[in-house]
Amino acid sequence: MIEQLKQCNLCAYNCKINRIEGQIGKCGVGNKIKVALATLHYYEEPCISKENGSGAIFFSNCNFNCIYCQNYKISQEKNGIELEIEELANKFIELQNIGANNINLVSPTPYVYHIIEAIDIARKKGLNIPIIYNTNSYENEETINLLKGYVDVYLPDLKYYRNEIAKKYSGINNYFEVATKAIKKMYEQVGGVVFNEKGIIEKGVIIRHLVLPNHILNSKNVLHWIKENMPEDVYVSVMAQYFPTYKAKLDPLINRKLTRKRI
Repeated sequence: MIEQLKQCNLCAYNCKINRIEGQIGKCGVGNKIKVALATLHYYEEPCISKENGSGAIFFSNCNFNCIYCQNYKISQEKNGIELEIEELANKFIELQNIGANNINLVSPTPYVYHIIEAIDIARKKGLNIPIIYNTNSYENEETINLLKGYVDVYLPDLKYYRNEIAKKYSGINNYFEVATKAIKKMYEQVGGVVFNEKGIIEKGVIIRHLVLPNHILNSKNVLHWIKENMPEDVYVSVMAQYFPTYKAKLDPLINRKLTRKRI
């Protein structure tokens, strides 16, 4: 499967570069897995983290260039260590063994082929907890198809309604069209949300949306689209934890935290 990186089209950039030979596309990833952190994470949505924590794998690099990225040390400055596929599989098992509710793949898109092979290895070693795919949603539908049978829960962002905002803040073209198609494909694959007896998610889709200061209409439009286009058993996580970091100070519209205001 890794051989398909000879003409990479995992994300909607469709770079078609040969990552096997060391060429680097928009995401900044070559042919190796690079992970910044693998740990129990207690600050995801309650149905993901609960008391035991989510087994988060924070992959390095990103196909976005968000000027407000809170994880810019990982996504833009590319901090992390290289792992072999079997080492990644062992990380999954280690997280399961210390009580993780799930394996939470954060910014996984450039590594999909590696991840699939790692899950196959880990399942042979006893991996049996849900796999969460935590993505910015700039995905090709074909990539989502590859993940059938591997991913139990999709945790996609739906960041922007207007593409000019996506271009301004994340350097992305055609974001809304690409992301909404991908999210529909995710739901088609895994269906509605299912919880276990402890209230921990086992299957389904939770759409995330980060509210940006001075862009309330963007948020309203995103939520309206979800209401009108997605089934009622899709969950939505509206996130209000924005704070200006990385290059956000360069844009006066987003160079502040959110304030409380009745709309």
